[in-house]
Amino acid sequence: MIHKFFLCASGPNAGLTSIALGTARALDRLGVRVAFCKPISQEQQVETRVDASILLAEHLFSIKPPQPINLAEAERYLREGRSDDLMERVVEMVESLSAQADVVVVEGLLSTEGQSFKNRLNRDMAKALGAEVIFVGQYQFGNYKAFYQEVEVAATLFGGVNHPSVIGCIANRVALKDEKAQGVASNLPVLFDEAANSSERDQKEAAQAIREECELIRSKCHVMEAQDFSLLGCVPDNPGLRSARMVDVANELGAQILHRGNLQSRRVRSMALCARNVPNMLHVLQPGALIVVPGDRNDVIMAVALASINKVPLAGLILTGKMDLDERILDLCRNGLEGTGLPVLRVHLDSFQTASNLANISPAVPSDDFERIGHVVDFIARNLNHGWFKERIVQKLSTRLSPAAFRYQLAFKARAQLKRIVLPEGEEPRTIIAAAACVERGIADCVLLGDPEEIRRVAAANAVVLPREMTLIDASAVRDRYFGPLMERRKGKGLSEERGKEALEDNVVLGTMMLALGEVDGLVSGAVHSSASTIRPALQLIKTKPEAKVVSSVFFMCLPDEVLVYGDCAVNPDPDASALADIAIQSAETAIQFGIEPRIALISYSTGESGSGVDVEKVREATRLAKAQRPDLLIDGPLQYDAAAIPDVAEKKAPASPLGGRATVFIFPDLNTGNTTYKAVQRSANLISIGPILQGLNKPVNDLSRGALVDDIIYTIAATAIQAQS
Repeated sequence: MIHKFFLCASGPNAGLTSIALGTARALDRLGVRVAFCKPISQEQQVETRVDASILLAEHLFSIKPPQPINLAEAERYLREGRSDDLMERVVEMVESLSAQADVVVVEGLLSTEGQSFKNRLNRDMAKALGAEVIFVGQYQFGNYKAFYQEVEVAATLFGGVNHPSVIGCIANRVALKDEKAQGVASNLPVLFDEAANSSERDQKEAAQAIREECELIRSKCHVMEAQDFSLLGCVPDNPGLRSARMVDVANELGAQILHRGNLQSRRVRSMALCARNVPNMLHVLQPGALIVVPGDRNDVIMAVALASINKVPLAGLILTGKMDLDERILDLCRNGLEGTGLPVLRVHLDSFQTASNLANISPAVPSDDFERIGHVVDFIARNLNHGWFKERIVQKLSTRLSPAAFRYQLAFKARAQLKRIVLPEGEEPRTIIAAAACVERGIADCVLLGDPEEIRRVAAANAVVLPREMTLIDASAVRDRYFGPLMERRKGKGLSEERGKEALEDNVVLGTMMLALGEVDGLVSGAVHSSASTIRPALQLIKTKPEAKVVSSVFFMCLPDEVLVYGDCAVNPDPDASALADIAIQSAETAIQFGIEPRIALISYSTGESGSGVDVEKVREATRLAKAQRPDLLIDGPLQYDAAAIPDVAEKKAPASPLGGRATVFIFPDLNTGNTTYKAVQRSANLISIGPILQGLNKPVNDLSRGALVDDIIYTIAATAIQAQS
């Protein structure tokens, strides 16, 4: 039977939707098949405006939530005395997910003034569903009595805190008294998992402060003494998660857009009302700052424009007042700011009123802000008590490795042994942001190669605080130290001294030498270099493992329901049967290393004995060799992709296949097929792929796509750190 958690707010400003989605994300990370449902919408008319919870859940989870009953229709059921019929529809809606999910997180209604019937609906829904009830409340530092009273009062409607269906609460937006600790706590990776905490002293102190606050709630609130009632999470207040996009600001203010720039992506992290002379306001021109200024302050407008031209990523500029704007300023907005990304808006209110309106923008996540909700639910999921949820349900259920679970395990496994990873592209902004995040989260000890002053300048321009433990190495100051070892390793390869010195001018070669000499444990590059520039030095200086016939690669393809392994999609153009068998075995071992059960399919245009030709014979022979070398592995081929991936197709095309259409590792016959397939799947399905992860080298070196996002780099660093542990 499907397990149901019913989440409802114990008071105002609880952040119920975010917590409900974060709870679903936490369960997803644990490998549970989880679905989200909001049976009755907060909206009066769903036909004209889809509930925000549903839109966000559709983006976050692979199982599409059913459309809710709109509030006006639910009220009609109650007026007509048909509450039983309404509950029957609610049960039918949730149970419709049972074939796809093991657990459903159900979001209740928020009670508003004059609509107390919503509380009764929450009670009736939880009872009809047989769900376990979790309360969500906002918690202020030290005010445990108010929190306890609020939860206890809310629980009375459900039979009280001792009722078997009332199982716990989540304290949301936990604000710490110490502002510094609160700022640090907002970036904590996890609070209920000691092993995952960063080694940063400030983070440890902040984590301890929140743990102590949780213990205070437990010890002071007699609600917590109720049988089987637990505190299931303490989610720190994180102002950074309330950063609105400039498009939201424009919509809220009804502003005229003078220059669109990156209106959809720029976020407001601070707001400054500028009425001073330019020298006295330069300090506010920081990344993420929204500058509000009267439309006739040309000096301030020019200063903002110069900052943007100098690549300071301000959130935006708002010109206020009813005065006519100088045509030269309008021309600057239209043409001079092209390429800077700075959005420029105009409103007819005065600056003070504009600032007041900005302060009152709703903190709720807009239904189309998928980037922000992704960060919000990940942050919440990290701060829930995973151990409780695991003990409650996960051990009773069959699990699979979902994309969220896979990414979580990447970071978790990387923390098991802190490895030193060199990043030759140390001056590149995405690399700096990712490296700082990895050090703060304890994923890896990152080494940035480059000019330390330039690294610090780029970090400051992107509002990145480099951790104290971050290692910056001045590449120009250490090159000579590696000249002798380089020449020794390339002895007999015809490398002249002049060419050797030139080679070390390339930071990728320099970083590879550091790895070869054991000064670091792994290398990640490719954000601005080609794949060849990353892989060639590794082949020359690191060499292959003795048992490896070739160096190959895999991509981890994060499909909606599971993670698959694709190989080789990046290195070998046309491997022979022996090399292809080796790639299959390497890929299986990589899958095992990263927690994926290997079921290996060697892909061809033909299934089983149905086809012939040079290409299919190569795959057939590679399958025979791989099975002979590793009889312990589940390997089959040749198989067409659909026969390897879809059980119904496998039943018809390959009924004798041991894979049964459930392959997790797909080995392609050549680079043309592999690279084309991975890109087609990635782009058509709009999914995350992590890789290429290289296999067969003596030490881990991994390549990035030049379009890699910060998260891609973080996960690749984590994967490299895990490879270095073996």
